[in-house]
Amino acid sequence: MNRISVTVDGVAYRNDVEPRLLLVHYLRDRLGLTGTPVGCDTGSCGACTVELDGRSVKSCSVLAVQADGGEVTTVQGLCSPGGGLDPLQKAFHQRHALQCGYCTPGMIMAARDLLRENPDPTPDEVRHGLEGNLCRCTGYQNIVHAVLTAAREGQEART
Repeated sequence: MNRISVTVDGVAYRNDVEPRLLLVHYLRDRLGLTGTPVGCDTGSCGACTVELDGRSVKSCSVLAVQADGGEVTTVQGLCSPGGGLDPLQKAFHQRHALQCGYCTPGMIMAARDLLRENPDPTPDEVRHGLEGNLCRCTGYQNIVHAVLTAAREGQEART
């Protein structure tokens, strides 16, 4: 067992974990944060994407011990304390960018990373930026529209 200290969605945790425990299983099974789904368990689909120290990572490809001392943000941590949606969550809702919703947490977390690096992406840049995340329902067009909507609204808020 290894003792880790990690901050998840603004809450500090300190737990003993098996060295081979994946971050996604730590989040879901130990912390009860089930907003991060387990997709493929191989890093191929991106459904489990979270932020670790400000960068998107596929939590099924990261060991919990690798997050020791770090700060993790899940899709559940994006809401304001009053329960208001993050601009990307709002855009996904408004643009109907989900069908079954299984990929949505990973898409939103990957889109945050994309918009942080490129706040004014083209549709092709959005598609390229999200290429590591798969949608089983093939609802990509509305996902691209949602990311572009969030980018546009983010620019309007900054001006």
